[in-house]
Parts: sequence; C-alpha cells; structure tokens
Amino acid sequence: MAGDVVNLRQFRKQKDRQDKDRKAEQNRLQYGRTKAEKNLTNALNEKAEKQLDQGRLERTPPEDD
Repeated sequence: MAGDVVNLRQFRKQKDRQDKDRKAEQNRLQYGRTKAEKNLTNALNEKAEKQLDQGRLERTPPEDD
C-alpha cells in the first residue's frame, strides 16, 4: 500500500524544465520565422484584402429633397 517515494525538489525542478521547454517551443513557432516568410505572409494578406475590397459595393446615401 505504500506509494513510491518522490523527492519534491527534483520533481519541482523537472516540472520547471518542462514548462520552460513548452514556452520555448511556443516562442519558436511564433517568432522563429525568416524575413522571407514574413514578407510572403504580408503579401498574401494584402492580396486577399485587395480582392475583398474589389468585390465591395459602394452605397450612396439617399438624398433628402
């Protein structure tokens, strides 16, 4: 019925290392892009925005006489 003995200091350090590794992986995904990849993403976003604006209908407000 006795459970395994766990050194809490080592467990805490291991957990901290795992948290740091997880945070580092997120940062690599978020910030680890090359300049060319960033430029490509910006160009694609601008192209999509222009295409969206081209299909937009202009509405004129009704004139009160």
